[in-house]
This record gives sequence, C-alpha cells and structure tokens, in this order.
Amino acid sequence: MDEREFELINIIGAELGANQRDLSKLMELSLGQTNMLIKRLVSKGYIRISQLNKKKVKYLLTPKGFSEKMNKSVKYTLKTINSLSLINNKLTEVLQKLIQNGHRHFVIVGQSDLARMVEAHLKNIDHNAVEVSFMNSIPLEKMDAYFLLCRESVSLKGNANENQSVNLIEELAKDEDLVKKLT
Repeated sequence: MDEREFELINIIGAELGANQRDLSKLMELSLGQTNMLIKRLVSKGYIRISQLNKKKVKYLLTPKGFSEKMNKSVKYTLKTINSLSLINNKLTEVLQKLIQNGHRHFVIVGQSDLARMVEAHLKNIDHNAVEVSFMNSIPLEKMDAYFLLCRESVSLKGNANENQSVNLIEELAKDEDLVKKLT
C-alpha cells in the first residue's frame, strides 16, 4: 500500500469524506486520480462502496482495510519511536561534549519540540551543574552563554556569540549514519 492509498484509507476510516469530491479536496488530488485510487483500494479489498441512492455512495473500510490501516499505523509509530531514540542519543552525545568542555550556561534559541528535547537532555545530564534559558533571537552583544540553535534560519555569522554556539538541526543533519537510519 503506498502513501496515497494509506492517506485515503485514513480519511475514509475517519469518515471525513462524504463523496469523491470531498475526498479529492482533502487529498488535494483531481477527481480522476481520486477515482483511480478508490477503484484500486476496492480491487485490493481494503474498501467497499455502499450505494445509498442513485447519486450517493458511502465508502467503508473492510476488515482487511482496517487491519492494514492498523498495521501501517503501528509500523509508523515504531519507526517514529526509533527515530526519536536515535535523535536523543545524538543530542546526548553533543550536549555531553559541551558540558565536558566546561560550558554550564546554555541559551536555547527557539520554541520547537527540539528545543524542549534539548532542555530535557540538559536537565537529565546534570541538572544541578547547568543553567538553561530560552530566547527567540540572539543578542548582538557578547554573552557568557553557549547558544543551542533549535530552529531553522538562524545565523550567527558576524555575531559576537558566533563561536559560542551550535546549530543542533545542522548537527543532526550532518551525521550521515543518523540520516541513513532515519530514512
């Protein structure tokens, strides 16, 4: 089952699309493509069509379709958990090196899920020995802190704090082993 088929099964399972036009809009596909997907899922036994009247039909998941939806959801969840574990390990490695190098005051730049993960890691590594604060932007004047960039499109080029920072998104992305395992 490909991603589009899975998306359609999820929409039908949640009863979000009352007709092909609704399904087409929800999936951002043409009516023809939606019709083709529906026919493919019917032929595979994942959905069935119930005729309500001359003009109206209802799309229903079959037990096979429901089972496939559940299997794919479980696999996706397990892959996500594994990915988070790999990211957590890399974050721990990077943050422990910074602490071993004597850094104790960290400023997390950003309010993302990554920023909250970084905060939790710092507190777990040694919550008594580190100070953590948050900022949405980096001040131009030099600060006695190490900046952990946790959002995209942040640059410290030419900033007084340039040598006291690490872009954690870039750090995760440049780890080829991590990227291979996540894809």
